[in-house]
Amino acid sequence: MPSPRTRRLLLDHQTLVSRLAGWALIEISGTAGMPPEIYRFTYHIKGLYVADDGEILERNVHVLEVNLSLGYPRRAPQCRMLTPVFHPNFNESMACIGDFWAASEGLDDLVIRIGRMIAYQEYNTKSPLNGLAAKWATQNGNLLPVDPRNIAPPLESAGTTSQQVIPAATAAAAVEPPDKQPSPEPAEKSAEDPWAQKISIT
Repeated sequence: MPSPRTRRLLLDHQTLVSRLAGWALIEISGTAGMPPEIYRFTYHIKGLYVADDGEILERNVHVLEVNLSLGYPRRAPQCRMLTPVFHPNFNESMACIGDFWAASEGLDDLVIRIGRMIAYQEYNTKSPLNGLAAKWATQNGNLLPVDPRNIAPPLESAGTTSQQVIPAATAAAAVEPPDKQPSPEPAEKSAEDPWAQKISIT
């Protein structure tokens, strides 16, 4: 009989695949393990990054890595961005997902919450990981959110929340045409990418 952790990993994967199927804004772009213990998610959401010359610019593609440690779900997932992001609650090594992690929170809900953070629909300037981004967000609240679209896919099952959602087709249509989008900066790849041997691209 599978262990409680294995059953949780299987449930997380099933829920993620089902909930994100056909959704334009978030996709599972890679997994490692069976059942998966490491995920890569690609967000097609407007966010911010700092260019080499120090200018704050928009980018439309972001990649997140989520590592479900041996202590999961009692311990929070380890989340870090693989593409640059300018946000009060992200730094180069981690994404701050809050002071408290509840094992009852679904991995799908967490992934969507991080998407809202990238879009500046959610941010905390009181205990930031990036003080400069916190100061910028405080001074430029009139420019936020960067992406106002609903990040969560529609919930069609019974017991859905009262949160307003938009169909995937509508969300996809809301994306600006490629010729109007800023060209995203390519993510720098490490010379020794640990994903090279274990990632399964979906």
